[in-house]
Formats: sequence, C-alpha cells, structure tokens
Amino acid sequence: MRRLRKLKLIKETRLSTGDLVLPLFIDETIAEEIPIESMPGQYRYSIEGVAKAVLEARSLGIKSVLLFGIPGSKDETGSEALNKAGVIQRAVRAIKSAVEDVVIITDLCLCEYTTHGHCGLVEDGIVLNDPTLEVLGRVAVSQAEAGADIVAPSGMMDGMVKAIRTSLDNEGFSDTPIMSYAAKYNSALYGPFREAADSGFLFGDRSSYQMDYPNAREAIREVELDIAEGADIVMVKPAMFYLDVIAKVRARFDVPLAAYSVSGEYSMQKAASEKGYLNGEEVMLEGLTAIKRAGADLIITYFAKDAAEILNR
Repeated sequence: MRRLRKLKLIKETRLSTGDLVLPLFIDETIAEEIPIESMPGQYRYSIEGVAKAVLEARSLGIKSVLLFGIPGSKDETGSEALNKAGVIQRAVRAIKSAVEDVVIITDLCLCEYTTHGHCGLVEDGIVLNDPTLEVLGRVAVSQAEAGADIVAPSGMMDGMVKAIRTSLDNEGFSDTPIMSYAAKYNSALYGPFREAADSGFLFGDRSSYQMDYPNAREAIREVELDIAEGADIVMVKPAMFYLDVIAKVRARFDVPLAAYSVSGEYSMQKAASEKGYLNGEEVMLEGLTAIKRAGADLIITYFAKDAAEILNR
C-alpha cells in the first residue's frame, strides 16, 4: 500500500476552486467595509464594495458567490426583501455590471429583514408557514428580476420550494434554478453568522422549523420533498458536523449537492490557528476535502479565497 503514497499521484478526491462558493455580506448602511469581529478575515461590504470583492474572488478562480443582505430598515413582515431597490437587488446589479462570468446566488429568507429575526411571518409568537410562502415567492421574483442566477431559500418552511418554483415560472423566470437549504439543522454553529448578518431573533428559537440535530433519516425526507417540489440543487447545512448526512444524501439522490461550511466551523478553525494549536492551512484543506469526499459537489465556505490561493499555487 505504501508504494504509491510517496508519489502522491493517486488522489480519490480532488478539491478545486470550481467547487467553492464564497458567502458575502452586504450592508446597505455603510460606505466602507467593516470587519466582522467573530469571523477574522470576513467583512460586511457596501453595495459598491462588494463588486470589488467578487472581482477579486473571480480572479482566483472562484466561480460563484452567495449574497446575504443587511437592509437599512426592518419591519415585522420583512418588506425590504421585496424592494426592487433593496440591498440584494442593488448588489446583484452592481456585481453584474462589474464582473463577467460569475454565478450569483441570492439567499432567500426573511430573517435579516424582520425586526423579530425569524425566517417567516409571525403572529402571537408563532412563525406562520403558509402565509410566509407567498412572500418568499415574491422575493424570489424580485431577486430574479435583479439578475440573480440562482435563488437559495433558507427558511425551512414546508412547501417553500414549490411556492417559489410556481412564482418564478408564472413571472417568466422558469430558467432560474433553486438551490434549496433542504436539510438545515438547528445548530449552535450559527452564532458568528448572526453577528455578521444582523439576524438574531428576539424571542424563542428556530427549532420549530429547522431540523433537530440528532435526526439523519429526517434529512432524507426533507431532501426528497424538495426535489419533488422542483429544487435543482439541494443543500446540507452545517457541513463538517454533518458529513454522515451529506454522505447519506449523496448515496440516495443523484442531484447536485451543496454543503454549507458555516460560520462556527470557520471561526473555530481560525481561533485554533491563531492560538497555534493547529496548522490553519492544513486543517482548512483537510476539512474542505472531507466535505467533498463525503459527496458534496459545491462547498459554501468562508475559506473560499484562502483555499483558492493555495490551490492556485
């Protein structure tokens, strides 16, 4: 078994820049980029500044970005998500005018736009499923009109993919794919993201609509439902704590599969690297390769630029 190991020619799994999707935060209220304290090396960008960040990523071979918007104002219903001149809509147009050959994926959720911070409409402290679906469909159309290449619903409302697919088709956007956060767990690893996207919630938690982390068979049901409703790409989130789920989904379904290596995974590795406990580059590449080895076709990761620089050497 050792004969070929020293030659390093036979790799069963190869990580490439084309596998990577870079998440970016766009803040409507700022003029210059602002560091995210809990995620060293990550920033909130202005609408103008995000186009430069995407141009830099594209120069490294990163082909796609995932956009999260932070609006200047919020309300109970997240109405700014529907604004044709909203933060995501303007950012998409700015990127399209500045960068060629990049796939823009837009996160489709209400949590960054609502005062309560939940992913759907709320009444008497309860997150409402069906009334939220119509709003998500309208947001999807607004994002597609702005030029989004893929919409990515993340709110884990039952039936959201079907509602969004129907709205897009009815408004002439039948060619716009849906990348569904199909198996999104109620994880403790999202903490740094909530600072980055200003999406913390005022009451309760998200356990009534995000998955319970001990459950793996349930993820198969979620993915199966989303595929039946018209999802073009399905996602497992988080990634590194859920490699078994990624592998189960890959074994069961022959559809494009994304995995989101989330903010907590990034921040833990960064903190350990800064303390000198781990070799940051080696752990980063090992972790990303593990996600691909488990079966992911696309890896959404805050390490995208760091990894691309190494892979390009």
